[in-house]
Amino acid sequence: MNFAVGFKPLAGDTQTMDNLEKQLICPICLEMFTKPVVILPCQHNLCRKCANDIFQASNPLWQSRGSSTVSSGGRFRCPSCRHEVVLDRHGVYGLQRNLLVENIIDIYKQESSRPMNPKSEQHLMCEEHEDEKINIYCLSCEVPTCSMCKVFGAHKDCEVAPLSSIYKRQKSELSDGIAMLVGGNDRIQAVITQIEEICKSIEDNSRRQKQLLSQRFDSLYNILEERKKELLQMVTRQQEEKLQCVRGLIRQHGDHLEVTSKLVESSIQSMEEPQMAAFLQNAKELIKKISDMSKVSTIERPEPGYENMEHFSVNVDYVSEMLRTIDFHSGASGEEEEEADTEETETAGEEDRTEATEGH
Repeated sequence: MNFAVGFKPLAGDTQTMDNLEKQLICPICLEMFTKPVVILPCQHNLCRKCANDIFQASNPLWQSRGSSTVSSGGRFRCPSCRHEVVLDRHGVYGLQRNLLVENIIDIYKQESSRPMNPKSEQHLMCEEHEDEKINIYCLSCEVPTCSMCKVFGAHKDCEVAPLSSIYKRQKSELSDGIAMLVGGNDRIQAVITQIEEICKSIEDNSRRQKQLLSQRFDSLYNILEERKKELLQMVTRQQEEKLQCVRGLIRQHGDHLEVTSKLVESSIQSMEEPQMAAFLQNAKELIKKISDMSKVSTIERPEPGYENMEHFSVNVDYVSEMLRTIDFHSGASGEEEEEADTEETETAGEEDRTEATEGH
């Protein structure tokens, strides 16, 4: 069903009138200009009364037109642009009236006083029956139409209803639909807010777990460093003990070697003595010393393998495997996990100590 618009107001008429009214506001009284309207040299407009008020305020000694003595003019500043306005002896009465603005105000007031046809009173005209208004609704075809179309036209066999009742019903349905959409949007916004809170919780919880994980691994590093220091000290202590023992033997054998070397030297000197009597005086004592030195027991030396330090070897294979299997336990809380890790690490440390002690 085609139909034409019978009354079509200018697009944006209301907005245009509002914008026009804003241009007709006096910057002093903030009301629409009242006649007469004067135009200043800077091209801004004022009500004459408002212009006179600010002129009187700026020139308190200036005499009004009705006084017997008239001063020679005055000055004041435009309230819109602060341009200085210099007046002659007539004051604001010497300013030119802005008849164009006054005429526009008259036209605006006339147009504003006219009743404007609201959209609900605009009538659509039937294209097939140009003089007929669209005033009924065809329920069968679901289109608005006119009475002539129902009586003689395409909708004579259709079921119709008053346009106003269908208008109210569909407007109500549309309003309900809008309310449903708005409500759905509110629910969606609430869900979005909840999801955003979940995102924030994920970030906060991840940050906390990363900190806990770093702390636990740092604790493991500290335990390993401490245990390494203890085991190195054990190796160092036995190293010092063995070195002290071996160095003592070296000193002991060095002293024996020094004594025998001197005895050999003395014996060689005695062998070179040409006088038999002189030789015999010392030979007996030398022979006895040599005999005594020869009777010294076998030279003491460290046992075979005394230098070996392999008993300080540490088996860390099982610890390495255990460290490689470190994983997250979803069933345990952070505190319980931390306690379990600490106990496991302490147990491993005790086993290392036991093994090192047994090797020693």
